[in-house]
Amino acid sequence: MNPVPGRLDGADLLDALVTALTRYVILPTPAAADAVALWIAATHAQPAWAHAPRLVIRAPEKRCGKSRLLDVIEATCHDPFITVNSSSAAVYRSITEDPPTMLVDEADTIFGPKAEGNEDLRGLLNAGHQRNRPAKRYDANTGRVESIPTFAMAALAGIGAMPDTIEDRAVIVRMRRRGPGETVQPFRHRRDRPALRQLADDLADWLRVDLPILERAEPPMPVEDRAADTWEPLVIVADHAGGHWPDRARHAVLTLTAEASDGDQMSPRLRLLTDCRTAFGHDNALPTATLLERLKADPEAPWATYGHAGLTAMRLGALLREYDIRSGNIRFPGGQAKGYLRADFLDAWGRYCIPDSAPDKLAPATVTPLPLTGEGG
Repeated sequence: MNPVPGRLDGADLLDALVTALTRYVILPTPAAADAVALWIAATHAQPAWAHAPRLVIRAPEKRCGKSRLLDVIEATCHDPFITVNSSSAAVYRSITEDPPTMLVDEADTIFGPKAEGNEDLRGLLNAGHQRNRPAKRYDANTGRVESIPTFAMAALAGIGAMPDTIEDRAVIVRMRRRGPGETVQPFRHRRDRPALRQLADDLADWLRVDLPILERAEPPMPVEDRAADTWEPLVIVADHAGGHWPDRARHAVLTLTAEASDGDQMSPRLRLLTDCRTAFGHDNALPTATLLERLKADPEAPWATYGHAGLTAMRLGALLREYDIRSGNIRFPGGQAKGYLRADFLDAWGRYCIPDSAPDKLAPATVTPLPLTGEGG
């Protein structure tokens, strides 16, 4: 997009924002710096978005720069609202059609072991990713049910992973401690914040005049589904800026979503489904006892210690039943036994598991399923 004479140049503003970020914080990659800059810029145009992406700033240990990054975000984002020690009622009442940007440091106070009493705030952060998901509250004074807006962009900093309900809707930046030779300029609130707030004002002046254009934008996205919903506001901002930013934004999308995918924690059911695929190998049926034996033999899998005696036939059946996979009586070469057919797994493997490197092929048939007489064995 070519700059209009007399107007602020969006590409220059985003460049200046990346420079400001990297002056005070060591970010893990240039793609992460671009993503954070675009997220900050997007906060200034929240009325245009259908989704309010979260920014998760996580680190494995203390002193990785996450709080300092939050300081710079606070100085450059739209209408920062820091939720430390804020009551849930105060947070809810602060969200309007032009919402503030919610900032949460030490997010374990909301999601971790110390999270008691923060159910309302957790609910807001979960629901507020999508527009038109209000919280409902009964007002005893008026005798009416109120609809309270929840839609607002939020940045959350903490140690370790956030809940899936947050990270699945988030741009995730994994911070790390500074290495030898990595230096940053000290951040002094009184000295440095005024210049950063001026940058925030410039970002608002650039984007606010074009809210109708931004709202109508439907950019081509390099990802799909919920990832596309999350990243779309950032890509719209990049396309609106023009210059090198459309390419940089899409590179950031692919880089950070790939990192997030690598770090995903499987649910126990999905882990079991994936491990069953490995356990089957090229067999087209297995006795339940053999399947359990193979699952428990993997030293890196949780099944040998899943419960007091490890994974049992009954628990195996209960977990697999969620995928409509059931055991049955099968005639094996050595005799009849309860077991599982490989064919019954194929649909679930195709829908839920990362594809195997080789196509799935059935071994020659050596078993005969018998009429089912029960489940879970």
